[in-house]
Amino acid sequence: MALWMEKGSEPMTETERADLDAIAAIKESAAQELKEKGNQYVKMGKKHYSDAINHYTRAIDQKALSESDTSIIFANRAHVNLLLGNFRRALNDAEEAIRLCPENVKAHYRAAKAALSLDLLTEAASFCQAGLEQSLNNEELKKLLKQINLRKSERENHEAQVAKAVAVAKDLASAIEDRGIKLGKPMYQELTGLRKPWLDKNNVLHWPVVLLYAEVMSSDFIEDFCEIETFSFHLDMMFSESSPPLPWDKENCYTRDAIELYYESCSGVPSSKAAVLQFLLEGTVGSHVENSEEKDTTEHSSHGDYAGKSSSKWIKVNEKKTLYEVLWQPDLVIPRIPVFYVVSKRSTFYKEFKAGKWVPPP
Repeated sequence: MALWMEKGSEPMTETERADLDAIAAIKESAAQELKEKGNQYVKMGKKHYSDAINHYTRAIDQKALSESDTSIIFANRAHVNLLLGNFRRALNDAEEAIRLCPENVKAHYRAAKAALSLDLLTEAASFCQAGLEQSLNNEELKKLLKQINLRKSERENHEAQVAKAVAVAKDLASAIEDRGIKLGKPMYQELTGLRKPWLDKNNVLHWPVVLLYAEVMSSDFIEDFCEIETFSFHLDMMFSESSPPLPWDKENCYTRDAIELYYESCSGVPSSKAAVLQFLLEGTVGSHVENSEEKDTTEHSSHGDYAGKSSSKWIKVNEKKTLYEVLWQPDLVIPRIPVFYVVSKRSTFYKEFKAGKWVPPP
């Protein structure tokens, strides 16, 4: 009997050939029944999807159907895997279905859907185009290809925006470095938020600047302090005779002729280039881009003069100097955004501050 034939041997008699034909017919019938049962399970809903996959798999394992029929079963299993969110398995099944029968349009469609779900946009578009070669007017494939192309366009636009943001940040970081200005760890982020310097078309830096009234830890903000402007230019406007007094300054100590500005020297170490670039990218579409130039984003000093110095000290700002002339001072490390402390010579707090008895809160 054919059942007892050795594997790979050819039938020798009509009886053996008839037996093999009968076995093949039984296996083919079983495979078709398993396929139909799988289809029924799909129609029964999500609770039965695993049963459908099991039956499709058993039908394939019969190895009794033609390549075109087997292609249909692989495409059906791909459909169920899509419904279950098993996109990689769905793609594998759809690709096998296409290999077995390139004319299987549903297999192309499901391969495209799986690839799209895996964000493989080029591959997804390729599957759609191959499917349309088989069925030129297939509306589902046309609609899916349009969706894929829209996603590709959105990605390209996003990548272009990211590239632009990174380029702007790098130009800004270079401008800061070229000026010898050093940025350190941030302070007072509750005040500064996502503000950052910017570079105009004439390659001039503009900074947001915090003015802190040390006596009461109240603050003012200069949103746009151009690096070539003097401190006196801004202070003359802020403390002009027509300006209202500060609401907490009951004794009217903080007048134009009485105020002085200070910065804290030797108060930190310069940040790495990567950390500076990451700061400049914060709040932009490029904020999640990995910095390939320098993996180490930890704060460190490349200027040995700053590390290990004794305690910081207060340096009075010459109001006639420009912002740039102050920011590039060797002993100044800017806490991301320039911070200057305002005190009044008329206040009782002034002596305490000048004596070095006051320190910024942590």
